[in-house]
Amino acid sequence: MIHSEISNHRMVAQKLFEKNYCSPQEIVHHFGAMQAQDYAMAKWAIGSRCDATEKEIEEAINSGKIIRTHILRPTWHFVSADDIYWMLELSAPQVKRLFATMAKQHGFDEKKFDQVNSKIEKLLAGNNHLTREEIMKELNIQKSAGDLSPVIVMMNAELDGLVCNGRMKGKQITYALLEERVEKPKNRLTKEEALAKLALRYFESHGPATVSDFSWWSGFPVTICKKTVNAIELQLSNITIDNQQYWFKKDDFSQDNFCESVHFLPAFDEILISYKTREVSFSGNHQSKTFTNNGIFKPIILENGKVIGIWKRTFKKDHVKIETEFFNETEKHKKEVLFEGIKAFENYLESKIVIE
Repeated sequence: MIHSEISNHRMVAQKLFEKNYCSPQEIVHHFGAMQAQDYAMAKWAIGSRCDATEKEIEEAINSGKIIRTHILRPTWHFVSADDIYWMLELSAPQVKRLFATMAKQHGFDEKKFDQVNSKIEKLLAGNNHLTREEIMKELNIQKSAGDLSPVIVMMNAELDGLVCNGRMKGKQITYALLEERVEKPKNRLTKEEALAKLALRYFESHGPATVSDFSWWSGFPVTICKKTVNAIELQLSNITIDNQQYWFKKDDFSQDNFCESVHFLPAFDEILISYKTREVSFSGNHQSKTFTNNGIFKPIILENGKVIGIWKRTFKKDHVKIETEFFNETEKHKKEVLFEGIKAFENYLESKIVIE
């Protein structure tokens, strides 16, 4: 394996190489956690890796097979029901530390959080699924410009394992009690066991990747991540390229297995967002066209593991309009071949797509 081939191997690990017949929850379980702040695009991140439609993925989320909550870095993630408790117990303390100062600035300490959590628990008890606005109204917390109290209150409740996403109410996201959605397991993992499990899951689903990549994705310090990787190194394979060590699933990858492929992937997709550096996914200097310095990622067009352009979709009355921007001049006949990659999105949406 050479540096330029890493993107091909990541395509295999990220289940983009060949058609998968996994269920939506199996895809999420494979990844451990999938970034999901853009809800619509995050569903397509799952759909692009399996044969499920958007409705089927929505049902898996509504039924609690897939949980959407704040975990790992302080942002939304999809996590499978099987993983939610041990992963939350592992990551919640460090995420809470990250927004502790902001919480204090808005008048929240542990005593205040406990009081608010107690009220939220009573509001949601009995499978009562409410939007954040409905909860804030009952808590008498008024929304005002610059006041992040609603965000702080609900994120803390998520990290405490009290709430997670509930069933969608139309197009509105709701909250529900986590223990009413997913039964709490009887056994608990030690912190070392949980870190080892998280690391193994990451490198098997994202590798080849570095310790720094794992640190970025998980939110844990590099020193802790390095120690964790050392503890599980016999369960992984590794290769050193340009004095950088990459870890990946203990498999015998064969370059002969790779074939031509085109993928229209969502914003914030794991193929880019889950690595500290992303140069292996680009053939030219186009990263600034794909994501901004403040962390906004655009939907991408991926050809043979390399980002060759960006795209966006607009929902019309009877179809979905797709607009594309290729980084390099692309001939018409080549575009027609590339546009074959959008058929998966058409099947996923169960709607006609018009490319402009």
